[in-house]
Amino acid sequence: MRTVVTAARLWNGREAVANPIIEIEDGRIAAIGSRGSAEPPDPLAGRGFQSPASILSQHGAQAVVIEGDGEIFHYPGATLAPAFFDIHIHGAAGHDVMEATPEALGAMGRFLASRGTAHFLATTVTAPVDETLRALEGLAGIIERWGERTELASAAGDCAARTIGIHLEGPFLSHLKRGMQPEEHLLEPDIALFDRFFEASRGQIRLMTLAPELEGAVELTRHATARGVRVSMGHSNATAAETGAAIAAGAVSATHTFNAMRALDHQEPGILGVVLADDALYAELICDGIHSKPEMAKLWWRAKGPERGILVTDAMSAAGMPDGEYKLGGFAVQVSEGRAMARGVLAGSVLTLDRALENFVAFTGATVDETLRLVTTNPETMTGMSDRVGAIAVGEPANFVAVDTKGKLVASMVNGKVVVSVTAA
Repeated sequence: MRTVVTAARLWNGREAVANPIIEIEDGRIAAIGSRGSAEPPDPLAGRGFQSPASILSQHGAQAVVIEGDGEIFHYPGATLAPAFFDIHIHGAAGHDVMEATPEALGAMGRFLASRGTAHFLATTVTAPVDETLRALEGLAGIIERWGERTELASAAGDCAARTIGIHLEGPFLSHLKRGMQPEEHLLEPDIALFDRFFEASRGQIRLMTLAPELEGAVELTRHATARGVRVSMGHSNATAAETGAAIAAGAVSATHTFNAMRALDHQEPGILGVVLADDALYAELICDGIHSKPEMAKLWWRAKGPERGILVTDAMSAAGMPDGEYKLGGFAVQVSEGRAMARGVLAGSVLTLDRALENFVAFTGATVDETLRLVTTNPETMTGMSDRVGAIAVGEPANFVAVDTKGKLVASMVNGKVVVSVTAA
């Protein structure tokens, strides 16, 4: 069965196209056209049906189902864009990444797909070395089993976001800025230990957070970068000079800007001053209005702009679940009214990237197209994983979203199947 999707606009990561028509077959994009140009081949031709353009002109509904042979989904007033990529997420749907089972990652993936995310980096937390090694081995097996982006994960189903790599957050973090990371398992940067982690992951570690002020951090940054791992600086009390040394050694990003970082001071800018001032450095932001206020999101936007900002969730297992007690790694976290707390500090979030996108547009006044870069193009470019994530292009898996003029999610499609479709505001 073929599917046709159309909307007011298509933003493909580079430019906007008016009145797009996307034709999908077997989960892949078969053709892209515009109602303002020659139409793509009619998937329903010869079967007694009207053309997609004719049908859409007669229906105000967002979805028109053609019995038996095809479907047409119409999103008037909405923009189609690539599905989201979350590079920093610990859990969702009641499951934690550290479980490292196909069932846990599959449940996470199904929930994330319903919120517009098609790919994510499974993010670990600081834990005993043996537990971290076990989790890395399990996650590597899942990533390998799910295979290249053209294959589907049987445990997750074909309507699920898939983990395509690992983000190692800890154990090489600051005691002073550890947040909820367990102090007793924090370690000084150690190349030999990193190599054990990397081998256990069978090369699937794509991103690592570390504190640049720790002894051995510069050497580990240089070593990890040489092995193809992107280094992000965070959970850090580093000075500006210590931060600069890590950047010179290869660090390319900053983890959840503002949170678990040395405060900005006009005499000692520290890591935060460097993150905001360095035009080449990427930087994450948890845009939920809880981890940082809207004014700080606006400041971050002015500093990083559409080329270097990355929105992340830092979500834990409570994302998508009711208030209550949940696990983040081995710790109990209490969740109430959108706030996740453990031992008196914030412990991840219950944010989803669709809400982060909508919040960011509202907080900063950025355009929807600019903000879409922060959840698609920028994380792909920073991690070097554009080839794994794909794009809205002929031959690629049909993973995309529809959002309205305020950035609100209207629809999510993963592998050619609509996971969620709601009425635009």
